[in-house]
Amino acid sequence: MHAKDILIDAYSRIQEEVHATVDGLSPDDLNARPLADANSVSWLIWHLTRVQDDHIADAAGLDQVWLAQGWEKRFGLDLPRRDTGYGHSPSKVAKVRVDSGDLLSEYYDAVHEQTLGYLRGLTAKDFERIVDERWDPPVTLAVRLVSVLSDDLQHVGQAAYVRGLLRSAAS
Repeated sequence: MHAKDILIDAYSRIQEEVHATVDGLSPDDLNARPLADANSVSWLIWHLTRVQDDHIADAAGLDQVWLAQGWEKRFGLDLPRRDTGYGHSPSKVAKVRVDSGDLLSEYYDAVHEQTLGYLRGLTAKDFERIVDERWDPPVTLAVRLVSVLSDDLQHVGQAAYVRGLLRSAAS
């Protein structure tokens, strides 16, 4: 099995978990924050998708789905156009509100499609390419892809946990 096939499988698992996490949640549940400084399901799914969109597009030399396909306008958030949620304060987290889990999962699906299209075209040599020289050592494509994968898996797990908290509180 080629490394790209492993990554395709792993990123597809994120997609499955995104859908499972937002499915059936009301707008109140999507936007609920268990504590005043905690993240909501909406913010967590939006953020993991924005990070994947931003980082993969940058590494691939592609436009971000967020901007190129009009997702920024569909979400209508009071945030800078290229904001990914990195370093958000509780007040900025509160600005990420959605009315439907479908919006989150459809945006993730669009980013996922671009990610898989890029991954399918990679060769073994591509993984060695330096994509970010601001770090020591410089970041290779392989490291960037695994970093995004790790971040996304953590955040989708956190979102599923928040969903579970909300369901427990409701019963």
